[in-house]
Amino acid sequence: MTVIVHIKRAYEASADGDGFRVLVDRLWPRGLSKATLKYDKWYKELAPSSELRKWFGHQPERWEGFRRDYTAELQSEQAQALMGEILDEAQGRVITLVYGAHDPEHNQAVVLSGVLAAYAKRHRS
Repeated sequence: MTVIVHIKRAYEASADGDGFRVLVDRLWPRGLSKATLKYDKWYKELAPSSELRKWFGHQPERWEGFRRDYTAELQSEQAQALMGEILDEAQGRVITLVYGAHDPEHNQAVVLSGVLAAYAKRHRS
């Protein structure tokens, strides 16, 4: 079973092709009301730990360390269970990870999309 995972900023309009929209920030995206943002489920528990998020500070020069440490956090039993839950709830639809960061290349959704796709390949084949 091939799982398609997209990422999209919370400030971009939702689209029909987004499928199952999952907010993956620990904190609510600034400036958006809960009525404005279209999402199916908020998985704040899958976001990077507060300590890691604060250390990273969205500084591109810290990206490699952030990616390594966040990937390690996503290997926890809880994170693995939550990824399975996302796949179950998506029911074969496209999964769109929604994030609030400004940088489209250096954010947790980029890391999570790869880890989630690899998880799906290992557990849903």
